[in-house]
Amino acid sequence: MTQTKTHRVHLRVAADDDELLRSAAASAQQTLSEFLIESGRERAERLLGDRTRFVLPDAEWDRFAGALDRPARKNQALVELFRRARPE
Repeated sequence: MTQTKTHRVHLRVAADDDELLRSAAASAQQTLSEFLIESGRERAERLLGDRTRFVLPDAEWDRFAGALDRPARKNQALVELFRRARPE
């Protein structure tokens, strides 16, 4: 089921960019809007995916989850670091 398109985005582009985008859309047999939306969505998903998704193979996920479940260990070097006065 497709979503109803209710929002608009207005863009200003340089003539060279306009020509390039229109040419690429035609080459992909898409309208300019379809091309820009698909391209923008793909880039947005890649960009945000690196910040919001964490995927590991099953064995590595089990090791990672196990490390998270273990109680924290005291690290004396960190304790000393955080006790020091902050440089001004």
